[in-house]
Amino acid sequence: MTKTHELAATASGPLAGVRIIDMTTVVLGAYATCMLGDMGADVVKVETAPNKHGVGGDIMRWAGKSPSGKGSGMGPIFMTINRNKRSITLDLKQEDDLAVLKDLLKTADVFTTNVRMQGLERLGLAYEDVKALKSDIVYVHAAGYGSDGPYAGYPAYDDLIQATSGYADIQSLSDGKETPRFVPTLVADKGTGQMMAQSTLAALFHKERSGEGQFVEVPMLETMSSIVLAEHLYGEVYEPATGNFGYTRVTAPNRKPYKTKDGYIGIMPYSDNQWNDFFELGGRGRLLEIDDRFTTYEARTSNINLLYEMVEEVAQQKSSDEWLTLLRERDIPAMPVNRLQDLKQDPHMQAVDFFQLFEHPTEGTYWNIKPPVKFSGSPSTIHRHPPKLGEHTQEVLSEAGIEGAVIEKILNKQKPKG
Repeated sequence: MTKTHELAATASGPLAGVRIIDMTTVVLGAYATCMLGDMGADVVKVETAPNKHGVGGDIMRWAGKSPSGKGSGMGPIFMTINRNKRSITLDLKQEDDLAVLKDLLKTADVFTTNVRMQGLERLGLAYEDVKALKSDIVYVHAAGYGSDGPYAGYPAYDDLIQATSGYADIQSLSDGKETPRFVPTLVADKGTGQMMAQSTLAALFHKERSGEGQFVEVPMLETMSSIVLAEHLYGEVYEPATGNFGYTRVTAPNRKPYKTKDGYIGIMPYSDNQWNDFFELGGRGRLLEIDDRFTTYEARTSNINLLYEMVEEVAQQKSSDEWLTLLRERDIPAMPVNRLQDLKQDPHMQAVDFFQLFEHPTEGTYWNIKPPVKFSGSPSTIHRHPPKLGEHTQEVLSEAGIEGAVIEKILNKQKPKG
């Protein structure tokens, strides 16, 4: 029987003591601040106050079903990327609430937001405005497109960034078709979220050494284009070009999980000896020693699709378990292909306690994902459940020294009418 985990008593990670006022929504920003919260930061999630229908806050609260039913605002994606945060609700269209947020910013080390800059400027929350409140603030703005370009201020969503960054196009390189396709995961949101977290850490390090805060812009388009082009700029690196866009090994149509007698397997021979051993196991002899098309790394790269086609033919000779045993005996990289539903039963994932069961105060038993990075001296922890909308408004405002009458006024405005 799977044991239920208890929350850690305290945040012990490397960011313990760092306060982040988090005005991000959806996946990109929430994913970034979840990582920072795992590392110990006190993440105060500022959400929109409920409307007259009781709906408000991060839109991801409403994506998917939750056990407590319609209107709970605790959807599954929200649960996955909003642990280790406290939620407060403010109506920033109201002067009193906006003033409270500005008082909170005076207590912060970091302000994170993915609100479009025009909206922030209207609220008096542009970088210079916030810097006037807290001179050493680290202000991290996730934008769709860099502020120096003509796309600045355009709406940005994962699909749009996959389209514009070239990410959708590289899906078509492997099948020779001209139709671009989206990857069925929010790769632009999460890739940019990781860059946002990394940039926040770098700015905090700079502040630690210099005492200076700064403005940090994290644009989705530039981030994802840099990720795509790290290998796919390829022959276009040079002027004049020595080849086309697209790293041929990665775009080869036959680069895929290989079918075995009873399933699929990932096989990745890399060195000359590994390739020779693999084909010898498959009855093809020591191929690299007898076929000039594959003798050198450069030659293999030029003929990689043919080489992968031969791997596919050989792989079907044995079962997945037979291959894993034989390949690991020869130190040839290989792994089973997990379906999503297999991950919880994967022996490695079970051994590292990757999927952890918790008991939420309102949502009942739920799975959380263990922070993947291990710090030996300042371990990451799961110390807070994903918060209910506005759960910590009174607590956070009281800590910041906001007058009780002001807090009461804000809370009263948010109570359902009628």
